[in-house]
Amino acid sequence: MFYKTIFLVFLLSVPDANAQQTDSIAKIDTTANHHLKFNYKQLIIPGALIGYGVIGLESDQLLSFNSQIKKEVTEDIDQKVTIDDFSRYTPAASVYALNAFGVKGKNNFRDRSVIFVTSYVIMATTVLSLKSIVKEERPDGSSNNSFPSGHTATAFAGAEFLWQEYKDKSIWYGIAGYAVATGTGLFRIYNNRHWLTDVAAGAGIGILSTKLAYWMNPYITKKIFKSSSETNSTSMIMPFYNGHQYGLSFVKVF
Repeated sequence: MFYKTIFLVFLLSVPDANAQQTDSIAKIDTTANHHLKFNYKQLIIPGALIGYGVIGLESDQLLSFNSQIKKEVTEDIDQKVTIDDFSRYTPAASVYALNAFGVKGKNNFRDRSVIFVTSYVIMATTVLSLKSIVKEERPDGSSNNSFPSGHTATAFAGAEFLWQEYKDKSIWYGIAGYAVATGTGLFRIYNNRHWLTDVAAGAGIGILSTKLAYWMNPYITKKIFKSSSETNSTSMIMPFYNGHQYGLSFVKVF
């Protein structure tokens, strides 16, 4: 049953190249601003994942499925793995790592950082709000903030970020990011920290948060940076949340 679940989650989470808007590759410079155009078809996958998670809060059938997975996890798996605490950050970090090694993405540092921060704020706000409202008990009984999975949301927000920035270079960048994000969600189930419905909803929220960030980016950039030619430096405050602590990091580019 657990292995069927792995296949199900991976199938739902791999990006569909035909469902994405194709953006032309342009020379990256300090004023480049490539944004994702709205298309309702882009809402299908995240909407289905969030819908599955929400319905699963009340559906007897889905709740029973959650319990079956928990039973198999607790019976057959003894050792917990904490890789999900780190893998959730890997897709987003890969965007900056690839650029540092000379693989240019769709947007310059300033614009992709604005997109990243916007996505993270949307995702974190949504996840924390739902956790405080729903108050679902975790499979291991440790707390009542199981729905949705914040680790999974973080990982899938980063995976969509990696996909959007590098899909024009190679779809394999995006596929790799989504594979890591899927693994993160599965490890949350493996470690008995989340139900399948929590992971599905977290994945949908993460994907949708990044899509919203790309759609909002032209407006945000216009408001924050009225004229990119007026200054040679860019400053930015980037919030972060690691599951237990909040913080801010300061970035300045000269």
